[in-house]
Amino acid sequence: MEDAIVLYPSPGRGHLISMVELGKHILKYHPSFSITILILSKPNTNTNSTSPNYVESSTDQYMATVNSTTPSITFHHLPPISKVPPSTSSFLEMNYLIPRLNNQNLHQTLKTISQTSKLRAFIIDFFCDASFEVASNIDIPTYYFFTSGASALALFLYMPTLHKNVDKSFKDLGNMPIDIPGLPPIPASDMPVGILNRNNQLYEYFLNTATHMAKSNGLLANTFESLETKAIVALSNGLCVPDGVTPPIFCIGPLISSSNQDGDAHECLNWLNSQPSRSVVFLCFGSMGLFSAKQLKEMAAGLENSGQRFLWVVRNPPPDKEKEPNLDELLPKGFLERTKDKGFVVKQWAPQVEVLSHESVGGFVTHCGWNSVLEAISVGVPMVAWPLYAEQRLNRVFLVEEMKVALGLKEMEDGLVSAEELEKRVRELFESEVGREVRERVLGFREEAMVAQKEGGSSHVALTKLAQLWKQTQHE
Repeated sequence: MEDAIVLYPSPGRGHLISMVELGKHILKYHPSFSITILILSKPNTNTNSTSPNYVESSTDQYMATVNSTTPSITFHHLPPISKVPPSTSSFLEMNYLIPRLNNQNLHQTLKTISQTSKLRAFIIDFFCDASFEVASNIDIPTYYFFTSGASALALFLYMPTLHKNVDKSFKDLGNMPIDIPGLPPIPASDMPVGILNRNNQLYEYFLNTATHMAKSNGLLANTFESLETKAIVALSNGLCVPDGVTPPIFCIGPLISSSNQDGDAHECLNWLNSQPSRSVVFLCFGSMGLFSAKQLKEMAAGLENSGQRFLWVVRNPPPDKEKEPNLDELLPKGFLERTKDKGFVVKQWAPQVEVLSHESVGGFVTHCGWNSVLEAISVGVPMVAWPLYAEQRLNRVFLVEEMKVALGLKEMEDGLVSAEELEKRVRELFESEVGREVRERVLGFREEAMVAQKEGGSSHVALTKLAQLWKQTQHE
């Protein structure tokens, strides 16, 4: 019987790609394993607009490419479920609920795989926490793959302790600093969106997940030791689970997609070819990053007034996010004509990995999604941190204060970032001593990221230990 590993990602593009890259990474160094990746199918129902986009064309295309290049990875689509409560209020709640409703299908799938293979490990996304109980009941070693960094992992593991020690919701504590082992003080308002209100269902999901993670066989984090040293030391010393035993921590990153460009080169890459080295600031905010029409006009004014070259991905404001944006209507009158020699505006999507890797790109205004952060660090591009949702405000604290690879943008009370603020930060990144220091810092981490993945590097060693752990049960 062959040795099998089953991966169970959350269907969001960032989570799925990160998990697939984990599978590819395992096979690169340990090709004797077979990898099965379970894919949650879109529910057979007309759920509301907050429902996660379970099967999007770009993800399908990505999986098809992996199928053709890595035959040792098999994608297994779980049967679609039909009953989804229409009252589910948020995207994040749906991310937790859909795997829970799939538990019966999951149980049958794991049993079937176990009949033909020796199932060495079941690796799950934290949104797929409901599967922990399924795997435990049939004695399958279960690991969590945490798609964010070690600093955010430290917070999540410490959450049961915070729940006991803090008797109010974080949303009611303003900017009161929250102390977490291995992290700088975190303003309560910068805690992840899903745990701001202790009285809602999502908070309970996260709390349960933290408890299960501490009971798992191990935790994999998409990071590398020298990037988040303090947090990793706190985790390894058991400080984040003070009332119990911390499972082994394996920092095996950075795991990033080597390419997300298919076919002909995108037109923006051709434009970048004509720009000076390290002269362009790239603005891109992930697959879910959206702005109001008012904010888009402020951004345009800030970019124009900064005088810097820019490549900007623009999407329609909600609720028309899927429609192609009309730039003449969305942006200030004459903006495209006035900036045509220095700027390039892309509608909807750009090949982020290729853009960040381009010689002409010298800065990145980002929503602080962890995949985007790792992509920038891996190619040595300094950042301006503009968090929008999930744990991104938390990531901004780490990037600006701990790692010092980004400059932070300040929002106004209504959440708007002014044209003056964006202009100031972009200029600072390209023209100031502070910007130069951030640039040098991120270039240093770029070198350390490469070393971590090489033979004998910290991430390579962690993966080797993990594989040995999986193989130990072969003769039992």
